[in-house]
Amino acid sequence: MDDAGLLRYSRQIMLPEVDMAGQEAIAGARVLIVGMGGLGSPAALYLAAAGVGQLTLADHDHVDLTNLQRQILHGTADLDRPKTESAQDRLRALNPEPRLYTISERLEGERLERAVADADLVLDGTDNFATRFAVNAACVAQRKPLVSGAAIRLEGQLGIFRPDLEYGPCYGCLFPPDAAEAPRETCSETGVLGPVVGVIGSMMALEALRIIAGFGEPATGRFSAWDARSGEWQGFRVARDPDCRVCGGRSNA
Repeated sequence: MDDAGLLRYSRQIMLPEVDMAGQEAIAGARVLIVGMGGLGSPAALYLAAAGVGQLTLADHDHVDLTNLQRQILHGTADLDRPKTESAQDRLRALNPEPRLYTISERLEGERLERAVADADLVLDGTDNFATRFAVNAACVAQRKPLVSGAAIRLEGQLGIFRPDLEYGPCYGCLFPPDAAEAPRETCSETGVLGPVVGVIGSMMALEALRIIAGFGEPATGRFSAWDARSGEWQGFRVARDPDCRVCGGRSNA
């Protein structure tokens, strides 16, 4: 790392939980972020600022005026642009060092499998169960850590799933795959306060950095819910379900 890099990342390098070894791990990490909306925006900004070596940004949508109240990667001048292009420009302006790749189409099938295989860690900031289950299945198949976020109204959720670890649960251990077929409220129907997605997206970035740099208690499976009305968190550990239709039959070897 050159002098400019040491100066840029000095405030996190001086932390004993990170130090130079952690910063080198961050610089060598490859992270896939699925969804460049309200959750992906702060997550991507903080990971780019922290110096993550490679970020792959996936989203098939375009910037809409209704996005701007909470999706802070995008601005008024970006209306109708692909979100991946807008995000890439904003992140390059913030920090030119990370390698940025974009996927501006719906991430599914073989393309999803390749994207997950090419990453060390996956962040899911999407807003529908079908995509969440597909991303989870790919992470299980490729044995990659998954950080999942969700937010609606004044409520947020954060899950850390580790199918890469022995006995580590997956998203399907908590939410059965048939939940993808159940009716689900969306922000366009019920609303969401911008800082709520900011809190959850920032926590997604924090959990990603904890996994990459290896500090703090190992997150072998945790799910938390945050209520913005009270500011309180509630959480619990997620155990691997041996009957899970996604990872239940997976070998621990």
